Amino acid sequence: MTTPPICDYEGSDYQETFWEQGGRDYEDGAEAVALRRLLPSKGELLLEVGAGAGRNTPRYGGYGCIVLLDYSVTQLKQAQARLGRNARYTYVAADANNLPFVDGLFDGATMIRVLHHMADGPRVLAQIRQVMQEGGTFILEYANKRNLKAIARFILRRQPWNPFDPAPVEFVPLNFNFHPKTTRQWLADAGFTVERQLTVSHFRVGLLKRLFPTKWLVAADALASLTGDLWQVSPSVFVKGQAKGTGGRGDGGTGRRGGAGMGGEGEEGRRGFFKCPQCGGRAFVESETALHCQGCGVDWRVEDGVYVFK
Repeated sequence: MTTPPICDYEGSDYQETFWEQGGRDYEDGAEAVALRRLLPSKGELLLEVGAGAGRNTPRYGGYGCIVLLDYSVTQLKQAQARLGRNARYTYVAADANNLPFVDGLFDGATMIRVLHHMADGPRVLAQIRQVMQEGGTFILEYANKRNLKAIARFILRRQPWNPFDPAPVEFVPLNFNFHPKTTRQWLADAGFTVERQLTVSHFRVGLLKRLFPTKWLVAADALASLTGDLWQVSPSVFVKGQAKGTGGRGDGGTGRRGGAGMGGEGEEGRRGFFKCPQCGGRAFVESETALHCQGCGVDWRVEDGVYVFK
């Protein structure tokens, strides 16, 4: 299957340099507030698309089991070192353009700071919808091209692209900004109903972060974000969507049984929710080092507890 180009964080020190040393406590705190407001109080099986080093994973405490998916094995190993290897977490290295899960499996999914690296956003959103149960909650964060800074720069002729143009803009390779209307349409086309929007990181300005304590900025952002359903002019937007009843259970409605099995039935449960990205087969034989697809014969490696489908 032909897939779009991939932004690969393999071997990257992104977690350390961008988050831990990059002066982004404000952004992290503002995102934490958004997730608290949008996440369901409880759930069974959550898919975290683009989990990276697991920065947000502890915030999904209401879910019984979590699948951390990222293209980078090294990022997932950092998450594993942070969270541990136990029945609650499953680590999967795979391409979000071609998810290795059976249909209708997850009752929740998140994708935070990931869509802006996707060359084919609609395809990824459709993939997520396919592996979700009807009525499941999907929380998406996207980079908003129609933010106040971009509008000002465009008016002052300091940037060539128009923030009001609905088309995505690729300002550097595999880094995109999106128009809110376009993103909402993509979600609808993929099979999601938008329930709520929050605007986030209104005060993402170096001078403000130097002048004011982080907790003040986070509190101010929490108030400003409540306007998200009215207008979206912040650099980051969070959307809470619900999976509509259009597909998503076509592989037999594994849904909640698959989620429980992952946490409590070990290898047997995991074999029940994976789908081969190459042939679509669901019959596997698992060893300590590989997941053997009985349909096409491909051995997908298992590396220190990380299932690698690439």
